[in-house]
Amino acid sequence: MAQRPSLTGFDPQKFAAAAGNAKHDPWARYEAWRYTGPFSRFNRFKGSLPGLGTATVAFGIYLAAEHFLFKDEHGHHDSHDDKGHH
Repeated sequence: MAQRPSLTGFDPQKFAAAAGNAKHDPWARYEAWRYTGPFSRFNRFKGSLPGLGTATVAFGIYLAAEHFLFKDEHGHHDSHDDKGHH
């Protein structure tokens, strides 16, 4: 089946072939700073959640202290202890 000509005259295959991979990108040197040093991917996201580590440790300590140190006294009384209500 023959391909219909584009109404706009734009051929994406010709455009992709023309773009290709340039052997020498004249702007590569000017774009390199975006991906190195303080602008690397790791360094950009390193400080996005500054208190998460401290908060996680504090919450873990709180959970451990609640589990081991505090007595669970709410909602666990026997119904057999109620005198006069059988």
